[in-house]
Amino acid sequence: MRFPLALTARIAAHIAWNKLRGVEKFATVLQLEPLHTCNLTCTGCGRIREYSTSLKDLMPLADCLAAAQECGAPMVSICGGEPLIYPHIEELVAGLLAQRRIVYICTNGMFMRKKMRAHLASLAHTNAARASRLVEILLSEELLSPAEAAEIRSAPAPSKPAIAPSKWMYWNVHLDGLERTHDLIVEREGVFKECIAAIRMAKILGYRVATNTTVYKETDMDELARLFDHLSWLGVDGHTITPGYDYDAAKKDMAARLNLRPEDFFLTRESTRRKFRGIRAWGEKYNFFGTPIYLDFLAGRRELPCSAWAIPTRNIKGWKGPCYLMTDAHHAGYRELLEKTPWEKYGVEPDGRARDARCENCMVHCGFEPSGALGVDARPGDTWANIRFNFGKKPAPRPEGAAVDPFDGVTAGRGHKTGTPAS
Repeated sequence: MRFPLALTARIAAHIAWNKLRGVEKFATVLQLEPLHTCNLTCTGCGRIREYSTSLKDLMPLADCLAAAQECGAPMVSICGGEPLIYPHIEELVAGLLAQRRIVYICTNGMFMRKKMRAHLASLAHTNAARASRLVEILLSEELLSPAEAAEIRSAPAPSKPAIAPSKWMYWNVHLDGLERTHDLIVEREGVFKECIAAIRMAKILGYRVATNTTVYKETDMDELARLFDHLSWLGVDGHTITPGYDYDAAKKDMAARLNLRPEDFFLTRESTRRKFRGIRAWGEKYNFFGTPIYLDFLAGRRELPCSAWAIPTRNIKGWKGPCYLMTDAHHAGYRELLEKTPWEKYGVEPDGRARDARCENCMVHCGFEPSGALGVDARPGDTWANIRFNFGKKPAPRPEGAAVDPFDGVTAGRGHKTGTPAS
């Protein structure tokens, strides 16, 4: 199976229960943004500009946990900003797991190893022998320094929970290409190298790991294939992939901060279909999470309506409407978001025409993937296609990924912004 049986069963039961009760709109995934502070300024991300006046604000822990209870989504994607900066992230993860949620921590990877070292320090007080074995393995792999190993071994008993491996939790690491490309997009050298080290460490420690990738106009799809080959060889559990969309906040940030033309960076609907024309074949090689219906939509083989209500966003200002990328209002509750958002004015018509000009080029995962999963505007055979895709054999690890050298940027002496080595 692409997704573990217990997790799939929990999501399927949630969908079936709501459909049997005749509920028209309900949440499947909560996008929870406890803060918008970030240590990176990624090209194509509009959060820094959209929430520039509240970058230092935090959602109280109680509000975060209440939001998950309120919308009832079986899965919570903790995003932001960089969620590992959130001072209560350990308690938030523990609280969501206690609610029996599936938890994704969507991270740029820069603080993952720090959080996993905290887990090892905690483990040393409950299972010293296992912690010692893992520390030795990580030292041999150069994923820990001797000083970090010594700190783990001498750490006092923890005062708060650590983020420990769980079958209900995934690290979801942002990767948009190999080293040179990824570091260019995140606007900092060394980020890709740290992500790969964090993924390797996570797999040694027994965590589940996924990646999320955004495809832009200049993305080299052959490069992404090499990236996925390498990640498969590293043991990454699965991937999501989505086209880069020219939403307002991202366009404004790109023009004002970088003096770049958004049309040179983001995909149109037509160019998305060209980029993704071979995505179904990739779905047989790589463990993409989701539905083949959405992959067919990306490839231009069918149309789908937008179901942004199924993946709502809750952040420091409230429930964001209408969707993760467009902001017309912030609502006090999820029910208010459903009832006061004029959903008929957003998305696309059955022939693909946009109802709102801002939706014209949008084909992103958080708007259209739930349509494929929930059978919105379903065709005969869609249910069977989803079952066969998700319950069929998981794509085998790709040994050819061992031959991929992903370090083609600053590590190889090429840098990223200017094409020259870093000093």
